Amino acid sequence: MTTRTRRETVHFSHPFRIKGIDRQLPPGAYEIVTDEEMIEGLSFPCFRRIATMIMVPGAPPQHASTEMVSISSIDLSDAQRIDASAPR
Repeated sequence: MTTRTRRETVHFSHPFRIKGIDRQLPPGAYEIVTDEEMIEGLSFPCFRRIATMIMVPGAPPQHASTEMVSISSIDLSDAQRIDASAPR
């Protein structure tokens, strides 16, 4: 099975929560890592998502560390939508 990893940065303007993370996260830029595997047997390359992770600052008192936490892509989309619709 062929796999690939994609990385992107998302920005949050307000403090936010994502299901699976037991604390509120501060606004800022967050790296998203998505692993995908190729669907075999097709006449064209096609990938399906198998994992989505977010890099977050460590929980207190380990603010200097970074954690990679597995999240749902739907929960990430919901958090982005809520952030975008929040009053400035």
